[in-house]
Amino acid sequence: MTIESVAAGLPTVTGIDPVELRADPYPIYAALRREAPVAWVPSVRKVLISDFAGCVFGEQNPEIFSSHVTNAHMIRAIGSRPMVRKDDPEHAAERGAVNPTLRPKKISALWNGMFATNADAALDRLADVDAATPDLNRDFARPLAAKNLIDLIGYRDVDVDTFARWSADFIAGSGNVLEEQSIWDRCDRSRTEADAVLDDLLPYLLRHPDDSMASLLLHGGMSEEAVRANIYLTISGGVNEPQHMVTSIALLLDRHPEMRPAVDADPAEWGAVFDETVRYYTPIGMVTRETKRDVTVAGATIPADSQIGLILASANRDGNVFHDPDAFRVGRDEHRHLGFGSGTHMCAGKWVAESSIGRIAMPALYRRFPGLRVDESRDVTWDGWAFRGITALPVTWN
Repeated sequence: MTIESVAAGLPTVTGIDPVELRADPYPIYAALRREAPVAWVPSVRKVLISDFAGCVFGEQNPEIFSSHVTNAHMIRAIGSRPMVRKDDPEHAAERGAVNPTLRPKKISALWNGMFATNADAALDRLADVDAATPDLNRDFARPLAAKNLIDLIGYRDVDVDTFARWSADFIAGSGNVLEEQSIWDRCDRSRTEADAVLDDLLPYLLRHPDDSMASLLLHGGMSEEAVRANIYLTISGGVNEPQHMVTSIALLLDRHPEMRPAVDADPAEWGAVFDETVRYYTPIGMVTRETKRDVTVAGATIPADSQIGLILASANRDGNVFHDPDAFRVGRDEHRHLGFGSGTHMCAGKWVAESSIGRIAMPALYRRFPGLRVDESRDVTWDGWAFRGITALPVTWN
């Protein structure tokens, strides 16, 4: 990477290849934090803010850093503007419709039993896989995350593989920085399929309201266009992030076997493992904003109407905040990480993910397969940087 110029205090950084970002973004993030924590990066068409302080400033000042991003890729991916691409009060009104069912007490009372049932069924599916070929992502994490979200949203008559494909397509579109037409084609196909299902589901929920997210959105006083956009927003993140947490935790426990006795002896330790994994392998690597006015961050002046990338995955490796940030260390007592964002747009599914994956699915996985480990004879594969996770995690338990 090269700092080509500095205009009005804002460096221009070239030599950052999106292909290299997808392969392994962390060395690039470290270089950005060290040399240009606020910089215009032409290859991704954004001003990237890569340090912790800058990302917090961007998230905590929505009057400057707007979520109402012009021509946001997410809008193209899912067909309309969801709540995450809106500012308050519009954002708050739409989010308020679903907040009640996503709070810890409601999750415990209403959803945890379903999460446990789904985890057991997914473990049965994993156990039936040919012992020579298990892939923890394909055979457990993805179908489990899809089934949990199908039930949480209130979908009917959708299989987990189709639902997971919708999610993968929507998230690929939301991060389609290079405007690849093949990705837009995938989004259009999945949205058409998902719309057809909602055409039947939404009229039913109008007559028979329940505690599902689709029902709460539908009865939340917003337009049907907004209801659909927010359902597709939930699909896009609600499968990918939980499935990536399953595989990331499993990989890290394999690399740090000294952690296994602690979680085996005290299930409460799973919460700490989950939390450190979110920091270490942040699945939502970047969130986008747009500046409403000129603003100076870390000595760099960003013009109004700039497209901004707040790189949360980089902020979570900032050595000014986290001691030995590239080490996986459970039980850190340092500053709270940004893995779920912060401010008004903090991830609404935070407590669902912590409960369904951290407290239910992962303990159940290791109870059923105590010898689970990565199969070193096959390759672990990753993809993405704005949204990043493991795409294949070969495992064995013999």
